[in-house]
Amino acid sequence: MENFIEGVERFSAWLWGIPIIALLVISGVYMTFKLGFFQFRYPVYIFQQTFGSIFKKPKGEGTVTPLQALTSALSSTIGAANIVGVPAAIMFGGPGAVFWMWVIALIGMALKFSESVLAVHYREQNEKGEYVGGPMYYMTKGLNMKWLGVWFSFALMIELIPSIMVQGNSVASTVQQSFNIDGLYTGIIIAAIAALVVFGGIKRIGQVTELFVPFMAAIYVGGALIVVIMNIDQVPGVFALIFGHAFQPMSAVGGFAGAAIAETIRWGFARGLYSNEAGLGTAPMAHAAAQTDHPVRQGFWSVIGIVVDTLVVCTATAFVILSTGVWTAEGALDNSSALTTVAFEESLGTFGSLLVTVSLIFFVLSTIIVIIFYGAKQAEFLFNWKIAQAVKVVYLVAIILGAVGAAQTIWSFLDLTLAAILLPNIIAILLLSNKVKELKNEFFRSDKYYLKDIGKTK
Repeated sequence: MENFIEGVERFSAWLWGIPIIALLVISGVYMTFKLGFFQFRYPVYIFQQTFGSIFKKPKGEGTVTPLQALTSALSSTIGAANIVGVPAAIMFGGPGAVFWMWVIALIGMALKFSESVLAVHYREQNEKGEYVGGPMYYMTKGLNMKWLGVWFSFALMIELIPSIMVQGNSVASTVQQSFNIDGLYTGIIIAAIAALVVFGGIKRIGQVTELFVPFMAAIYVGGALIVVIMNIDQVPGVFALIFGHAFQPMSAVGGFAGAAIAETIRWGFARGLYSNEAGLGTAPMAHAAAQTDHPVRQGFWSVIGIVVDTLVVCTATAFVILSTGVWTAEGALDNSSALTTVAFEESLGTFGSLLVTVSLIFFVLSTIIVIIFYGAKQAEFLFNWKIAQAVKVVYLVAIILGAVGAAQTIWSFLDLTLAAILLPNIIAILLLSNKVKELKNEFFRSDKYYLKDIGKTK
């Protein structure tokens, strides 16, 4: 059995190395070309239509506001990886990995935009009158390939069980280390909080995340900004490290073992893609419920999701790690996941360590809440609304089991089940790329939308 698990882990590590990264990069570049580099041509307009419209009444129909849809999606993507994954990318790929993380974020915008546009275009209303959508709906209605939608839904519904266990274990371990509270009690408390939110449906999730996500992101990024300001004299050197070693290998220094350029690019791409989940097909389920007058307008909000998750939160972590110099300390490579905590603690004392711990707890809690919603949507698509409520209970139990360390052996299969979700979604996006292009052109050429917004109606 041990040999089998080791074999699965080796195959999984290979699959999530060059093969999947290459697939996502090629797909992202293809969609960027296909959509006319829209993310580079209209950045100001995109910000105006998203953050610039927060206090305006949303246009069109939907279950939640566009901002609530964004914060729900961000709850899933802003998680432990933003705190512990970025230092790992720096330690194994060097500071230049941050540059490639930025590059893939810009390219990944085309994928995330496409899947969200398709989710809104092919969405429908469920028996409770809520708007629902996502890959399983555009595979069924757009491609007439319900079997692919069933594959995606079933794989995601199953994958979320070990995923929730991992999240539950992560928060329980953090709480036990910091506050010496038994994992079982943490698991029960987290499950109870999650239950209060998820059984209220997407409306309650949207209302909670709309307050929760901006607050938790602001606290963490604000703390990171203070640390960077305290080390402001190091900032020019940080930029020099990032850009200077994006195209040339970096030799060993202190606790850093050195990295070849191929590893730099790979780790940067991996961190960016795994953090913002572009192409994975999860965020579109949140965006599908948004009030909007056109799928493309909501697609802009998904682009902003990458800006917040990768270009702001991940970058904040990277600058903390590089400006404080903790990445060059002896033994840094052996415990890369703790570097963010070390950096904050060295700069802000016990308060800094506590800030990272609390941020991690809240990031994971928000992730759990939203991925339970995602899992329930799969059960609703495959069966019905009542079964979806029962599946929520299964996920809540999984939180507690994960918190006490149960079923750790199945965690090895987590990446394989993720691949079973990603592959059909990428296939669907590419097969429906003409529809995305058609909707994008319709929005930018119609008097009802872009031309009206900029005051250039015919």
